[in-house]
Amino acid sequence: MSGTEHIEKLIAAIALRDRKALTHLYALTSAKLFGVCLRVLKDRQDAEDALQEAYIKIWNGAGRYGAGGYSPMSWLIAIARNTAIDKVRARRPDPVDIDEAVDLSDDAPGPEATAIAASEGRRIDLCLDELDARRADAVRAAYVEGYSYQELADRHAVPLNTMRTWLRRSLARLKECLER
Repeated sequence: MSGTEHIEKLIAAIALRDRKALTHLYALTSAKLFGVCLRVLKDRQDAEDALQEAYIKIWNGAGRYGAGGYSPMSWLIAIARNTAIDKVRARRPDPVDIDEAVDLSDDAPGPEATAIAASEGRRIDLCLDELDARRADAVRAAYVEGYSYQELADRHAVPLNTMRTWLRRSLARLKECLER
């Protein structure tokens, strides 16, 4: 019996879950398959791990081997090589979308938006100047500085509802001014 026929019989026995056949196949082929794994991985420990995984795949896939004129060693080498390549791929970090890796976008407004905002800011300032000074101060404090109605009422020594009325009427006048 030739070496090829012997390995084919061992693979057939492994398909029937013969552990001794796997041990014998390992003894006959492990050096060659280890060399394949080592050539791909270039690391002894990784090659040993890949070889072990390859024999597990051989154990689980022996039933799918069909001689059909193909060399059983080619089948075994392909399993070992593919297992080693899978380990190489597993070592690589996942590809990262360049937009996620480096956020190059600038959240600052562009020149056009800055010019428009400055222009609008000047218009708002001009309209605020048309209001009574105390009311203009209340609007700025409420909508720019974030003061509450109660804080503004205390600050200007007026009742809370009066402050609400000031702000509501002041905003209406500002709207009219900005629509002109």
